[in-house]
Amino acid sequence: MEIISKSAQMTVDIGCRLGKILGPDSVIALNGDLAAGKTMLTKGIGQALNIKEVINSPTFTILKIYHGDMTLYHIDAYRLYENPYDLGFEEYVDAGGIMVIEWYDYIKDQLDVDHLSIDIGYIDENTRSLHLTAHGSKYERVLKELEIC
Repeated sequence: MEIISKSAQMTVDIGCRLGKILGPDSVIALNGDLAAGKTMLTKGIGQALNIKEVINSPTFTILKIYHGDMTLYHIDAYRLYENPYDLGFEEYVDAGGIMVIEWYDYIKDQLDVDHLSIDIGYIDENTRSLHLTAHGSKYERVLKELEIC
């Protein structure tokens, strides 16, 4: 599925729509260039979960945990490229929340689980193309529900 976002706010809104559909133990794998909109999408998911804290990129902490209607585990794997160590992220997969992983491709060998991948690409300064791909039947249902919205 492809969705075109024409602004940062529209990317937040797409994340919010997605966050309302996702259930517990969901994994969202985000990939895209720097400043493509990965954190904006995560902010929208946080809005759907009624998270009151400011959601920002966890680049220097790697993992941030936010509490709302469900817990949001926000991981930035950018600094983990070719990291040979087991980082224990799998413990969050079945913790009852939503795990959003920026730069998922950097850790996919360590965390090979069903997920929804979203590749965000630049079209122009404000416009982004979001390519959503389901990896598992749970996420095929999520995409079908998202199409209806």
